[in-house]
Formats: sequence, structure tokens, C-alpha cells
Amino acid sequence: MTDPLAGVRVLDLTNVLAGPYCCYQLALMGAEVIKVERPGSGDLARVLGADPERNKQGMGISFLAQNAGKKSVTLDMKSHKGKVLLERLVESADVLVENFRPGVMARLGLDYAALKEVNPRLIYCAISGFGQDGPRKDDPAYDQIVQGMSGVMSITGGPETAPYRVGYPLADTIGGMTAAFSIAAALNARPRGTFLDIAMTEAVISTMGWVVSNYMIGGVLPAAHGNENTTSAPSGTFITADKPINIAANRDSQWEDLARHLGRADLLAHADYRTREDRKRNRHALRATLEDTLRQRPAADWVRELNELGVPAGMVLSVPDALNDAQLQGRGLISQVPFGSETLALSGSPAMIDGMRPQPSGPPPALGVDNQEIWQSLGLSADEIAELQKDGVI
Repeated sequence: MTDPLAGVRVLDLTNVLAGPYCCYQLALMGAEVIKVERPGSGDLARVLGADPERNKQGMGISFLAQNAGKKSVTLDMKSHKGKVLLERLVESADVLVENFRPGVMARLGLDYAALKEVNPRLIYCAISGFGQDGPRKDDPAYDQIVQGMSGVMSITGGPETAPYRVGYPLADTIGGMTAAFSIAAALNARPRGTFLDIAMTEAVISTMGWVVSNYMIGGVLPAAHGNENTTSAPSGTFITADKPINIAANRDSQWEDLARHLGRADLLAHADYRTREDRKRNRHALRATLEDTLRQRPAADWVRELNELGVPAGMVLSVPDALNDAQLQGRGLISQVPFGSETLALSGSPAMIDGMRPQPSGPPPALGVDNQEIWQSLGLSADEIAELQKDGVI
């Protein structure tokens, strides 16, 4: 059951992150994912990452992170022979994913209108920054551009620091996960065959539910509030004797338990803090008052005691600390994947299925490593493959 997409063939024509992340999620669920890459260079992520030596080898860390378990073939889709080969691949595929700018595949004669004639059951997923139509459809869109255009940066940080970029490629990742979810849904349709238009900007905005609804329905202009929860107080990040912690006393009962545990039951009757709205209006003064007590003891003590009381609290961890946390370690999110003479630590699926976590089925592929297998499976002879390589088609 950890391979619910077993038997599904996905053609991954994507680059860098949103598309590769989408197809990685499908691969983790058991789909056969074939990366179709440009001869000689391949996915741009092959030369991106913190390790220059890996970049030189075309196996940059940015590529390794979301391409394990895939196969790789090379193909020049601009050439006539390359287009014919892609069509032959499409005949055998269930899904095609691309993240070119809108119109690129049409100019190649390989858009959905053309390919559905080859395979009417094809699920064609196009991922772009702004969608396949509209006034911005031709604008290039990397993650930071989308973060800015979606409004995310305007509400990230505090009043004195915003606009601030979220510290990882949020838009690429959300766009990729939205595409993977949409593909999985389309695979369930009968009869199969559809065109999916995934705009990263729209995917991000759809996740900003409360922020967007507060503005559209409540007329509240979204603003940057730093680490404060705008819907409740005290709810945010607090200083302790050694490390910051998050406390979310969102219910009145949690606020009361927190105040009493800190020896500040007097605050419960204070005119500034009697109701939720009172506490929200005076959140900064309340935080400072509570921190007078919180600063007297270490973070770990407060987190343990507050959670025992039913007041949600948690450490603010670094990425290494989060990865080494006993909770994460115990559930096996990170898998160890053999890769030549080394072992790569890579993320498995974020979903558990019947108590088991889908993991990468193999290492990330070298560029074109599966050319012989895939092209031969379509009926090409060894001589034909050699000629295509000589001509730069594959």
C-alpha cells in the first residue's frame, strides 16, 4: 500500500524545483517517473547547490533533494526526431508534467492539444508562475518573484522589517505539492485525460486562507506582525533564560492556566487583559510582562511544564536541531539512500500510509543514465540509439 501509484508512468519535463518536487512526490508514492532532460546539460538544478564539486559532476545538492527514485533520459525536443520520440513516450505515459513558460510547448508542437491526439488518456500538467492565460502569463517567475506577487512578503517579518522573504522556496514547494495533488485526483477520474493549469501564485494565495478572508470579508488590511499570532494573545514567541519558545494560549482556559503557572494570576483581573480582544490590543505589554517571569528559567523547563498543563508550547529549533529531534527521528522522515560510494540523507514522503512511510526507491539519476533502457523499450535498436546520440537528439 506504500506504492499506491504503482503502474503509473510520469514524464517529468521540468526543471529546478516546483515541477521536480511535484514529480518526486509522485515517485515516492510508487509512480515510475522518467525525467526527460536536455542533452548535455539536463535539469538546471544539476549545477546548483552548496557543493561546487557536485555541481561540476552534474549532481548538485539542489538536484539530489527532489529527484531520487527517478529515471533520466535525454532528448532534444526542438529536433524533428526528438519530437517523434517524445510522442512515442507519451503513448506509454499516464502523466506529463512541464514547467516551461506558457506557449513554449505549443511552439514546439507538443502542447496538450497535440499530445492528447497521441494519447487521449494523458493527464497533462503545466506549472507556471501565473497560469496559462492573463496579462502576466509570459512573465518569468522564480520563487522570490511569486512570494512578492502573492503578498506573502508583505506580511512576513515585523513592522520594522517587512517585506521579508520566507526563508525557503515556499512558492515552488506549494506549487509543486498543488500539482501533485491535482495529478493524483485526475488519475482517479474516469475516463482519464485532462489538462491541469497550476499557477504558483494562485497556489500560494490559496494557502493564505485567514489572511485573505480577513481582508475580503472582514475588511482587515493584512500587515506584518512578526512572531505574533494576530488572532489571539498571548500567542507568539517569548524569551526565556536561554532560548526562545513559542506559546499558543489561544483559548481562554489556556491563558488562565498560563497566568497561574507563571505566578501571575493577578493579570486575569487586569482591565487590559480580561477578554481576548483586550489581550490582542495590549499584546506587546502582555508579552513583556510574561517574559519577566519566563526569563528566570530555561526554555526546556517551560515547554515541558506548559505542555503538561495543556498550554501548547514548543522550542524554536534550528534546522539541524529539528532534523535531530527525537520525534522526527522516531518517525523516519529522513531515509538513507545508497549513492555510489556514499549514502545520501533524503526526505521521504510527508505522508504515512498504514504506519509505513514511502521512501525513495533509488538514488537520483545521472543525466541520461536510462537512455538505453527506455528507448529500447519503445522499439529502438542499438544502432538507432547510437545514431540519435551521434546526432545530439538524445
